[in-house]
Amino acid sequence: MTLSRFKPGDVLIVAILAVLLGWHWSLWPELASGSSARVLDALGRLAGVLGLGLMLLAGIGSVRLPGLDRWFGGLPRLWTLHRLMGFGGFILILLHVWSMAFSGVAQSLAVALATLFPPISDWAIWSGWLALVLTVLFLAPTFQFFGRLHYQRWKRLHLLSAPALAFALVHTLSLSRWWPLWLVLGLLAFAAIGWRKLLSPHLGRSDWTVAEVQTLVPGVVELVLDPVDRPLRYEAGQFVYLTPWDERLAAGCGEEHPYTLSSAPDDPQLRLGIKDLGDATHALQTLTPGSRVQIEGPYGDFYERHRPGTGQLWLGGGIGITPFVSGARALRADGREDIQLFYLALDSSRAYYLDELKSHAERCPAFRVEAHYFRQEGPMTLAFLKQHCPDFAQREVYLCGPPGMVNHLKPLLLSAGVPHSALHSEVFDFL
Repeated sequence: MTLSRFKPGDVLIVAILAVLLGWHWSLWPELASGSSARVLDALGRLAGVLGLGLMLLAGIGSVRLPGLDRWFGGLPRLWTLHRLMGFGGFILILLHVWSMAFSGVAQSLAVALATLFPPISDWAIWSGWLALVLTVLFLAPTFQFFGRLHYQRWKRLHLLSAPALAFALVHTLSLSRWWPLWLVLGLLAFAAIGWRKLLSPHLGRSDWTVAEVQTLVPGVVELVLDPVDRPLRYEAGQFVYLTPWDERLAAGCGEEHPYTLSSAPDDPQLRLGIKDLGDATHALQTLTPGSRVQIEGPYGDFYERHRPGTGQLWLGGGIGITPFVSGARALRADGREDIQLFYLALDSSRAYYLDELKSHAERCPAFRVEAHYFRQEGPMTLAFLKQHCPDFAQREVYLCGPPGMVNHLKPLLLSAGVPHSALHSEVFDFL
């Protein structure tokens, strides 16, 4: 995943922010007025405009509608933009408060205090303070200022974003002459949050039944799901949110978590490879066949092509092999797409999909599979890549696996001449 290549959604974000800043055109001449009080006042107001705009766009981006995420390069990339806009908006709001305070100090301390702390009856200013306090409460832990946050606690804490945005809009609408666009953005943000938190659990999910829980190796299973209503339409490499409702689970009942699909798009059943990596994934190893689960999605754009006509290089390790299993299962026997897959595993006992992948390679001559075992050969090297795929630097590269593997391979590939735009990976942190 990279933010270096612009997507249609990026252009839309920039256009909305440009309209907001342009709409407040009367503030721009103040920046050249020469008066420190007026300059700081204008700077503070423009920072507030841009900060609230970013916060509202972050709220709109939380809608998580299947298909919409592809405008932004997939949901992991949209989530990265969401975090950047949220954090950037927060910093600009702090700059707004700081600049407004010092614009008053430029006149006198009394003016500064009156600007920041007016009488209680001035509800417009105090609503701004309430918005800031709530924003600090839900953003500081979210950006891991106090260590890594538990997934479910993070989701509950994020509910504070709704009242924070509401108080921020009260503050802005009561003080700004340019209220129509703020009102539209505010309504869109609350519609997105309302869909995400209230409606999508009931209207955005489909019901499925657990047909099988196939143990691949100890600690790794593949869930096989039957549709209650109709099969899911998706592409290879996409992922879904799974919510199990098996009350016998030790953890995770009723909680949604993202998992990559390992099935082929033409398979009426869904298959998801799941590795024991925490309480919820550990519990899913013993999911009861016949129990009910819900699926939301699909999301992602893992196999997006930036260099059509070139060969592909797939590098998968751990449970990150699942999008490549889905891709291999979707290959046609007469397909001519030139694909080289490197299966990175600790040793042969952890290459749990290798036999099946080799059978797909026998069926599809343009698809080749090579295993790389860390215990025998150490970390992947350029020499190994050149030996088994001499033209790897000219291919479009897809990475999925443990953070250590991805963090090792990315700089290795870039140093060999693979351009950023040809490098694809996905990270599921706090999706």
